[in-house]
Amino acid sequence: MTQNNPNTPSAKAGDGRQRLVLVTGPSGAGRSTAIRALEDIGFETIDNLPLSLLPRLLQGPPLSQPLALGIDVRNRDFSPDTLIKMIDTYGQQPSFLCQMLYLDASEDTLLRRYSETRRRHPLALDDSPLSGIRREKLLLGTLRNRAHVLIETSELSPHDLRREVEGWFGTPAGRTLSVEVQSFSYKRGLPRALDFVFDCRFLRNPHWEPNLRIHDGRNKDVAAYIAQDPLSEPFFQKVRDLVLFVLPASRDEGKSYISVGFGCTGGKHRSVAMAEQLAKALTEASWPVTIRHRELDRLASAKHGGVSV
Repeated sequence: MTQNNPNTPSAKAGDGRQRLVLVTGPSGAGRSTAIRALEDIGFETIDNLPLSLLPRLLQGPPLSQPLALGIDVRNRDFSPDTLIKMIDTYGQQPSFLCQMLYLDASEDTLLRRYSETRRRHPLALDDSPLSGIRREKLLLGTLRNRAHVLIETSELSPHDLRREVEGWFGTPAGRTLSVEVQSFSYKRGLPRALDFVFDCRFLRNPHWEPNLRIHDGRNKDVAAYIAQDPLSEPFFQKVRDLVLFVLPASRDEGKSYISVGFGCTGGKHRSVAMAEQLAKALTEASWPVTIRHRELDRLASAKHGGVSV
């Protein structure tokens, strides 16, 4: 039974529409974890509901909670075209706020997860998991492109994924656009699905200061050291103004999330400090924000024996 919680999302959006989240993505990408996270923040959840039953469910009595449905290739009548048609149909109805949450992961990550669990892939019962993974990714390609919220789980633990889901869908009712701010190291490549990327490598580097090297960009002394760079404040102001300019227009266009990334050499100092600073500014401007430090999270997960999604 779900207990009342001041942070629990309302069944209705701020404009009175019924909230409906369709959760899908490749098998092994974290769909079940996401469904449980939505249930914990107050959604009524149904996993593997046949698509043919969805209209009957939504035509019933009004729901007292927002609704999240888990849908994947195991559904009896699963079809990407049918799902897209339903999203378009309910998205155009004034009584519904319909969003698709798509969980994705790299091919190598999905293969590793199947190897660890020794499960059979639903599209390769008599073949290698890799062949099933590739078939499924090809099948779901059109859905990925239509996602309102895309979460890449390759480097996320179940705890990290739950936090991401709570960040996107546990926001106050009526808020239809959220912002993710993250830091990363260029050595490990760009994170996927970023809308904006800002390179911080021109700023003064705390790595070369022995007293600061052991700390990260969340440390006040590290942040102060970076702020002393004469280019730091103009750079931040321009980034902040750009993001604040884009957010309302993106919301009006119908987008439900924007992802902003800051990169530096190691992903520990400059990018972390800038991400923290932007997240604070956006929060102060009343935008719902989630923040992730990819390299710091990876190190913390390794230290505590991170597990797969």
